[in-house]
Amino acid sequence: MRHVGLIAIGITTLLSSCTIIRQGEVGVKRTLGVISPKVRDAGPKVFNPFITTMIKVPVRTVNLEVNLDLPSKEGLNVKAEISILYHVDGAMATQVIEKVGRDYEGTLILPVFRAAAADISAKFMAKDMHTGNRFEIEKQIKEMMNQQLLQRGLIIESVLMKSISLPPNLYRAVEEKLQAEQDAQRMEFILQKEKQEAERKRVEAEGIRNANKIIAEGLTKEIIQFKSLETFEKLAKSGNAKVIITDGKTPYLLNE
Repeated sequence: MRHVGLIAIGITTLLSSCTIIRQGEVGVKRTLGVISPKVRDAGPKVFNPFITTMIKVPVRTVNLEVNLDLPSKEGLNVKAEISILYHVDGAMATQVIEKVGRDYEGTLILPVFRAAAADISAKFMAKDMHTGNRFEIEKQIKEMMNQQLLQRGLIIESVLMKSISLPPNLYRAVEEKLQAEQDAQRMEFILQKEKQEAERKRVEAEGIRNANKIIAEGLTKEIIQFKSLETFEKLAKSGNAKVIITDGKTPYLLNE
C-alpha cells in the first residue's frame, strides 16, 4: 500500500508539473516570485510546481464589452454599449504580467477606456453618436487608448459602439432631421430631372426651328414652280379622272 501511495503521489506531481500552452496563448514563467524574461510559445511545458507557476496569457483577439454613460457636448448623458477588441503583444507578455498583473483588463484597459471615451465623446453632440460621426468617435477613442497602452504591451484593435440610446426627445429630433434630409434629397432629384426634361425640350425645339429655317430658305419661287410641274406630270400620268383648279403654277386637287 505504501508503494501504491508513493506511485500515486509521483503521478500527481508529474501531472501537476506539466501544462500545455494552446494556440493563441503564450506562457509566462514565475519562479519564487521572479518573472522569467523568456516568453514560452504554444506546446507542452514542464516546470517545478513547488516553486514555479506557468501563467497563460491569451494573445488572440479578446472582446471586452462595456456599458457606460457617455457625456455629450451639450451636457447630455448617452447610454452606450461598446465593444473593445484588443490583444496582448506576445513579445511583451512578461512585462504585462510583471508590471500590471494578470487582471490587466480591470487594472489598465478599462480605466484608460473610460477616460478616453469621456474625453472624446464630450467633443461631439449627442446626435453625432447616432449618425455617420460614430466612426470618427470610435477612431479617436481607439487612438487615444493606444497612445497609453501600446507601450504597456496592450494593443487596441477596434472600439465599436454597438448600441446608443439617446434621450427620447433628442432621438425624435434626430429622426425628424434625417427624414427632412431625405425629403430634401428627393426634391433635389425631382428638380434635377425636371431641369433635364426642360433642357431636352429646348434642344428639340431648337432643332425643329433650325430645320424649318433651312427648309424655308431653300423654298425659292423656282423650286416651287419646279415641284408644281412635277405634280402636274404625275397627275397627267394617273389613270383616274380628277378635277383640278390651277393658276398654271400650283395645282389644287378638289376630288377624284
